[in-house]
Amino acid sequence: MSLNVIAKKICVKGKGILAADESTGTIAKRFKSINVENLEKNRLSFRQTLFNSSAMKDFIGGVILFDETIRQKTTLGPTIPELISRHGAVPGIKVDKGAKLLAGSEGETITEGLDGLRERLKEYYDLGARFTKWRAVYKIGEKFPSPNSIKSNAHALARYAALVQEAKMVPIVEPEVLMDGSHNIDKCFTVTTDVLNECYNELVNHQVDLKGTILKPNMIVPGSDCKDQSSTEEIAKKTLDCLKKNVPSEVPGIAFLSGGQTEIESSKNLNEINKINDSNFLITFSYGRGLQASALKEFGKNQNNLENIQKAFNHRAKMNSLSSKGEWSEDLESRKESAA
Repeated sequence: MSLNVIAKKICVKGKGILAADESTGTIAKRFKSINVENLEKNRLSFRQTLFNSSAMKDFIGGVILFDETIRQKTTLGPTIPELISRHGAVPGIKVDKGAKLLAGSEGETITEGLDGLRERLKEYYDLGARFTKWRAVYKIGEKFPSPNSIKSNAHALARYAALVQEAKMVPIVEPEVLMDGSHNIDKCFTVTTDVLNECYNELVNHQVDLKGTILKPNMIVPGSDCKDQSSTEEIAKKTLDCLKKNVPSEVPGIAFLSGGQTEIESSKNLNEINKINDSNFLITFSYGRGLQASALKEFGKNQNNLENIQKAFNHRAKMNSLSSKGEWSEDLESRKESAA
């Protein structure tokens, strides 16, 4: 199967990506908020419950996993990657080693994990992964992001993507401009433009086949502390404008991160973008919290009530599927029983 075919299978119309690649430390925080002990069996239980839900077949094209998860065998029999594949979705893996302080800058980060990546990719392929994810993080501030941050992270993303395609997998390229800060929406537009331009310059320099990649960007939104919050319509217009100006047309899929937005906000904004999407891009979701927050609450109430956990997940997946087609509405959102 060519990389372009795999990318299109992950980002097919009406389907998106479940980002279930929280590190052990990150999921510890999620579990703490619902009073669940951070044990391997609990992590496995929560994830396999989602991966075995009916929404997987209808609304999820791919699942990003963490290193621990891709190696696990479910209590249902198959391994985690096998379970995901049985539902018609593509198993993927987060391969970066996290954001570390960038030398020569105060407070900015560079994503690490290139050392030994070629060998790890071969192992992940053998475990069943067919796509990967690498996240670069950019802060907006008076002096941020610096040219050093933009160039260093773009270079690392491109080196990563080239190695992934060499290993016959599809790289998700995730340059995330953070919502943290008091900047307005225009500042986010300008910074995201600079970040995307540099990323694609480096990807081309590293001879990455763009038809075999997926972009996972942030939406163009004002900072979380900005006094002038933007309308959904403005967010959609500026986001689409930014993509059309800065993303090459060969890219087969754009899957947004939810990036600090609530479940409803991330569905609503994605829907508005697709309502006005006059580009050739297939625009969908690659959500973590935007797909899992409600299911996580149900897991906290009763870990053994699989029906309620799956019902919550199925509803969110269905809502985001509708948003990926520009068909979501607040009326449908309120009819939770429709997703059962």
